[in-house]
Amino acid sequence: MLEHVVDTVLSFEGERHHALRLLRAVKHRFGSTNELGLFEMTELGLRSVPDASKLFLADRRAGVPGSIVVPALEGHRPLLVEVQALTNLSPSHVSPRRSAQGVDSGRLAMLLAVLHRHAGIAAFDQDVFLNAVGGVKITEPAVDLAVLLAIHSSMRNKPLPRGLVVFGEVGLAGEIRPAPRGQERLREAAKLGFSIALIPKANAPKQKIEGLTIIGVERIDEALNRVREHE
Repeated sequence: MLEHVVDTVLSFEGERHHALRLLRAVKHRFGSTNELGLFEMTELGLRSVPDASKLFLADRRAGVPGSIVVPALEGHRPLLVEVQALTNLSPSHVSPRRSAQGVDSGRLAMLLAVLHRHAGIAAFDQDVFLNAVGGVKITEPAVDLAVLLAIHSSMRNKPLPRGLVVFGEVGLAGEIRPAPRGQERLREAAKLGFSIALIPKANAPKQKIEGLTIIGVERIDEALNRVREHE
């Protein structure tokens, strides 16, 4: 009721153990805006972050199994965020653990079922842990494909190709669905030096983006095969 009455709703978010703070404009006057301001907490107070993607990836170690970068959409701006997955043989085969920080935990069980049904990769005996690095929260389904590839990488104990970014929604039939504002995501990845983008085929741009090899896929098994080709 209060949100309906006021002109603007602002949400100030952040993890106590991270310097990053998010100022989210949920509503402005007559409608939703979903705009986002990014700030870093310093000794002198809050400082605006002009390039948040560099901040999120500053401490990333390439060549680590289970690590992947996804161009996530926050408000109207794409941010490159590292998503990490860790799988480990569960001491309880009856009910292995499923834990997600910063990623929609409600989709994790569904994605594992899709990975088994449509790619033949089972995680019934594995504890699975997910984390979006930096304290950011990714709620959009465009992170689905990145989550599955990170899990698969951890299970194989084999890192994903260097310079790879991934996005795409995964459906129950194993199909890879397009994500909104795909061009902006790809440009942000190219700007930061990434060289390979594995994306939904429907998001493939008509014109080439300099320095970026774009691989369009339609199904999860096809995506896994294309990643193996670039290892």
